[in-house]
Amino acid sequence: MTSTVGEIVIGAPGKNQRKLVGRVVSDKRAKTVTVLVERRVKDDLYGKIVGRSRKYHAHDEKGEFKMGDMVEIAESRPISKTKSWVVTRLVQKARIV
Repeated sequence: MTSTVGEIVIGAPGKNQRKLVGRVVSDKRAKTVTVLVERRVKDDLYGKIVGRSRKYHAHDEKGEFKMGDMVEIAESRPISKTKSWVVTRLVQKARIV
């Protein structure tokens, strides 16, 4: 189940790999997309459910993912200073308004 994107190896056998699903918020850079991952957690003190979000820079070799797309990203080796995630698949295409 090893697939490659350029020279980036995804899903090496026997490796526990983190995967996240988020929305592409920027596709302005070459071969890179910024993915916003939102999650809901319970507050430690008050017990209220709150939303947390984080942005990840992910490698997109062909530049096929655009703003608004829902994508799955997987952890990989460091590709650059801020980029150590690779886009693995398109979950949902962006709706045109």
